[in-house]
Amino acid sequence: MTIENFEANIKGMHCAACSSRIERVVGNLEGVTHCSVNLATEKAKIDYDPLTITITAIEEAVAGLGFSAEVVTVESDDAGNVQEAFDKLQAMKNRLLPAFILALLILCLSMANMVGVTLPEIVHPDYSPFTHAAIQFLLLLPVFYFGKNFYLNGIPALLRGGPNMDSLIAIGTGAAFVYSTWNLVEISLGIDPIARAHDLYFESAAMLIALVSLGKYLEARSKARTTDAIRQLLQLAPETATLIDENGQRLVSVAEIQVNDRILIRPGERIPVDGTIIDGESAVDESMLTGESMPVMKRNGDDLFGGTLNKNGALTMKALKVGRDTMLARIVRLVQDAQGTKAPIASLADRISLYFVPTVIVIASLAGLSWFFFGDAEFSFSLRIFIAVLVIACPCAMGLATPTSIMVGTGRGAQLGVLVKSGEVLELAQKVSCVVFDKTGTLTLGSPEVTDIHPLAGYDDTMLLNFAAGAESHSEHPLAEAIITAAAKRGCVIPEPQSFSATPGRGIASSIQLDGKGYDLLFGNIEFLRENKIDGLTDKVQKEASELSDQGKTVLYLAVDKTLAGLLAIADPLKAEAKKTIQDLEAMKIKVVMLTGDNKKTANAVAQQAGIKQVVAGVLPDNKEEEVVRLQQEGEIVAMIGDGINDAPALARADVGIAMGTGIDVAVESADIVLMNGHLAGVGRAIGLSRATMRNIRQNLFWAFAYNVVGIPVAAGLLAIFGGPTLNPMIGGAAMALSSVSVVSNALRLRWYNPDE
Repeated sequence: MTIENFEANIKGMHCAACSSRIERVVGNLEGVTHCSVNLATEKAKIDYDPLTITITAIEEAVAGLGFSAEVVTVESDDAGNVQEAFDKLQAMKNRLLPAFILALLILCLSMANMVGVTLPEIVHPDYSPFTHAAIQFLLLLPVFYFGKNFYLNGIPALLRGGPNMDSLIAIGTGAAFVYSTWNLVEISLGIDPIARAHDLYFESAAMLIALVSLGKYLEARSKARTTDAIRQLLQLAPETATLIDENGQRLVSVAEIQVNDRILIRPGERIPVDGTIIDGESAVDESMLTGESMPVMKRNGDDLFGGTLNKNGALTMKALKVGRDTMLARIVRLVQDAQGTKAPIASLADRISLYFVPTVIVIASLAGLSWFFFGDAEFSFSLRIFIAVLVIACPCAMGLATPTSIMVGTGRGAQLGVLVKSGEVLELAQKVSCVVFDKTGTLTLGSPEVTDIHPLAGYDDTMLLNFAAGAESHSEHPLAEAIITAAAKRGCVIPEPQSFSATPGRGIASSIQLDGKGYDLLFGNIEFLRENKIDGLTDKVQKEASELSDQGKTVLYLAVDKTLAGLLAIADPLKAEAKKTIQDLEAMKIKVVMLTGDNKKTANAVAQQAGIKQVVAGVLPDNKEEEVVRLQQEGEIVAMIGDGINDAPALARADVGIAMGTGIDVAVESADIVLMNGHLAGVGRAIGLSRATMRNIRQNLFWAFAYNVVGIPVAAGLLAIFGGPTLNPMIGGAAMALSSVSVVSNALRLRWYNPDE
């Protein structure tokens, strides 16, 4: 079986019952292996076997349910989507205002006598019952027009056997309208006109449509704000850039920029695409990429990323990645993909939503009939109970509880430099009990540095670095770069060796000319110098070397003309934030383990500096995965943090793989979460964000379920059995509308999540 997948925009969904029905029907089609529909993003992700079923057949199945599926074949125009959402909101607002005004007029006309306001006789129910009823009827007709979508969507869904929230509103308001219209007919026929004029529900139908429309508008506006993070990222990309070619400088659209083009970025301008600096120096604000507010100094040869802000100097860059290949575009796609996924916790709400609306219709019918036949209630009372149950039920709140929180949480993560690739990962990260750190490049900077220089025999630090750099200038050893870099920082002139001989695993023998004088150098470990019978290897020197080794540093001995001239210590420094990150994780009751291929002595030294108590050293790259499995077998939920090729299998095997964004692509692709700035504080941020998001989801689900569990029995007249009040359908409609708004508003609180609080 060959499984392919596609994503589709689903149009016509109005509540969780809609999305659940599409999932069930499409998911049960032969050849479809998986179908996930997200109500908040209005997208479906479908896995299918093209040999068994076609995309067209799937689209037809969705159409048969009353919805439309439009396959996403290219990256959508996000600016266009934003405009479409704005236009939709404006259209809703344009329908809402007149509907509300008319509904309030009907309410004032019908309720005036009850609140002590005397109506003119021409519209008074006791003096002009027909006029009183007819005006309400005529005012209600345009309200129905403005709320026609409830009927155009709800009634067909009911007839297809898949009722949704609109069906509940259509049935409830339709019942009130039919009953009241029948009373209007009887009034016109002179059948007990005054009594019938006091038994109208036109105002209930009108206010229900107005209040639910208000709720839908507020919900849509709140949902639009859940994608603020994406919109803010998209707005960072400039529309134009200054291109430098053989004809000089000219302003072009960013879409016209090609790989290898030269671009001028003036102070205060945003960088249009990814590339490298070929001229200039400036501080660049990369907070949109990394979440860190401090600008970073950029010089010739340094990388630049589209959307970041050039602060104070002119830069000339060469474009290397454009369009969809830029880092900004990749971030946007990752966040959009994550926002479109579902967390496993959503499955319960989805299952309930599928059967929720039919169950509510049954409950409403049973409640109304029970009051009429067994409660000796009047028909109007029973009708009010029936309508109240229908309109207070809210499947939307349950359907929105999870996806809105995930959308806001992943968006906030992107702003903090933490890219979460799916809702499933976001849910799982909150359960992490053990964090496993790779050492090199993760806990440490990944680039060795000269940390100590101990000169002997009358030499000074600079002379020692001159000698060492000259000896290593032809070496390919990983430590050579650290020595040459340290010498360059001190302004040393690195001499060219006249002779060079390397003994693998031991050291280097060379001769150099410095200030017109020749020197014979030996540079390597103690065994290398002993083999060459070097003078000066005293107990004191060896004690110093031992102390440096105990700190996890590599000690190199330098001899000049057969006499020991000094010691140089090289280490891969611990990242400045490592110790605090470990403390923060332990404060979160998370076990921390360091996993490294280094020897035990070096590993323990680094672990001691970082405050890590559990160390697994001497692990070969292909055995890292086995160590992760071992921890999982001990019952731990493991998060693995790494940055290299050798970390990729362990990242994939871990429950949650976290890659440093400074690492290579294979590690980033293997991970579930990417820390864009390579800052270790992002580990705590990711887990903290996951916990905050899941706490938010649980709050939403609790209130969504509690609202329906309490609201439906009250609407059915439970309190009235014991002499309490009944629920006015208008109040039920308002409560239903506000329940969805409250869930989305609670999710929006994640926009202000602060990892430092």
